[in-house]
Amino acid sequence: MIVIENVGPQTPAGTKRRWANRIKWGFLLGLMVLIYGSHAPLITLTKVDGQVPFNASSCVLMIELAKLLASLLSLVFTGATSIPRSPPRLVAPYAIPAVLYTLNNNLVVVMQAYMDPSSFQILSNLKIASTALLYSACLGKRLRSEQWFALGLLMAAGGFHSYSSLDLQGPERIDVNEGPRLHITAWGLFLMLVYASVSGLAAVYTERVLKSQRLPLSVQNLYLYMFGVAINGLSSLSSLGSDQGFLEGYSGVVWGIIAGQAANGLLMSVVLKHGSGITRLFVISCSMLVNALLSWAILGLQLTPLFPLPCALIGLAAYLYYR
Repeated sequence: MIVIENVGPQTPAGTKRRWANRIKWGFLLGLMVLIYGSHAPLITLTKVDGQVPFNASSCVLMIELAKLLASLLSLVFTGATSIPRSPPRLVAPYAIPAVLYTLNNNLVVVMQAYMDPSSFQILSNLKIASTALLYSACLGKRLRSEQWFALGLLMAAGGFHSYSSLDLQGPERIDVNEGPRLHITAWGLFLMLVYASVSGLAAVYTERVLKSQRLPLSVQNLYLYMFGVAINGLSSLSSLGSDQGFLEGYSGVVWGIIAGQAANGLLMSVVLKHGSGITRLFVISCSMLVNALLSWAILGLQLTPLFPLPCALIGLAAYLYYR
């Protein structure tokens, strides 16, 4: 939950500060929803002959580099003349989120061999439950019964949205010898449970580290993204032997994706430092709706009659959780 500091008695100045704080948070969260929601449509716009023309691992590395550079610039603008030095025991914890996020990025690729993309889209909503459980267990945050119900509604909204967007073929288009489009193996289900658990653990652990250390957020981001660059750099080295160059296929849209995702990572650090990982779940859920609207407006995809249902469920979930 976003915590707004108590500003004391009900004075005009205090009321003005509270409203200014709420407007800032509203703008920040709205910008994050827009960036998250535009990610997939923008990637679709870059495709050439149905294929993404750039190296995915190099794109991830460039995003991490952009976040690292932004953290360095933030230190410079705040008056720092040198990179702060902290004992290894304070720096080492920042390597764990980088490892967890890298593991999850690879799991997404591996899981595609054991389930269809639509099943992955639906079951990936399990990370809402895993994040909430770990948030409560690891951070000692007690959630009220209506908050648990709200998170259940959030999962249902994701499930309805995913199901309503499935490209199910009509009976006249299905070959009689073709198996069912929706499928998942036992190994795929196991990997999905691992994926959801790692996703929740990464968010909760990052929040714990950011809040437990009394360091400026720019310094914490610096440590976090140094490890992100190192780990993703090693991953990119493994693809150097391919025919595709490191920056091959990059266009203005790709650089826009990199800038947007870098900004979103930095904004997420603000949310985890001063808010909570649960707020992150609401941002991601709302971004699904923005994704659908942008896909309709930019790519010409059709919205289904069920689209208003997840919108209503997310709105109700937010009301129940934050009231």
